[in-house]
Amino acid sequence: MELLIASLASGLAGFIDSIVGGGGLILTPALFALFPHTAPATLFGTNKGAAVAGTAFAAVQYNRKVSLPWKALLPATAVCFSAALTGAWVVTQVSPEYLRKALPFILVLVLGYTLAKKELGRHHAPRFSGRHEVLVACCVGGIIGFYDGFFGPGTGSFFVFLLVRLLGYDFLHASAGAKLLNTASNAAALLLFSFTGHVWWHYVVFMALANVAGSLAGTHLALKHGTGFVRSVFIAVVSALILKTAYDAFLRGL
Repeated sequence: MELLIASLASGLAGFIDSIVGGGGLILTPALFALFPHTAPATLFGTNKGAAVAGTAFAAVQYNRKVSLPWKALLPATAVCFSAALTGAWVVTQVSPEYLRKALPFILVLVLGYTLAKKELGRHHAPRFSGRHEVLVACCVGGIIGFYDGFFGPGTGSFFVFLLVRLLGYDFLHASAGAKLLNTASNAAALLLFSFTGHVWWHYVVFMALANVAGSLAGTHLALKHGTGFVRSVFIAVVSALILKTAYDAFLRGL
């Protein structure tokens, strides 16, 4: 029964992740509820094992329909992978508690800015080209990749927002690029958890298949309905993340 519930949660997480990120909002709490006495590192590692499959398949699907700036995104992906590994190591040395309390406020700013700028991300108008685009993309990959390794909630949504805001992508192109970067950060985390023995591979196989199925469905909807649909889902997911992270930071345990 636990495997069935975990797989269903993974499928829904893959669906949300493929559109705009935020699948961890569903899968991580589900795993903690199903296995309350299991080491958190094991649950995080198992989560990453499923998530990396979904984001990788979503990246492939987007690439078939959306033209991506590979010359900028490939170096950014390499930076993201390295930064995520670094972040995962740093979290073993420094507590992320201060970031846990700051995160809801950061997300409120992201949501407020997106709502205030009604044309934000509606049109694909890249602001940079050549080396400038590579540099900015690498900065996005490095900063959010480190964040994913160090803490993680909302990583996909942060990738989307920064690709829209800094690089001038529309929400559809940003979501496509975010999948590539998020695959790298997920893979880095999975590598680290694997080396330390914190992955339930017998669960990951079925959860990954469910995550891919959800990812394919979500990608299909995003490509079919376009930027406006992705923007609406982004607003809904960030709103949910604000509530979830605020509860975790200030109300849990009261």
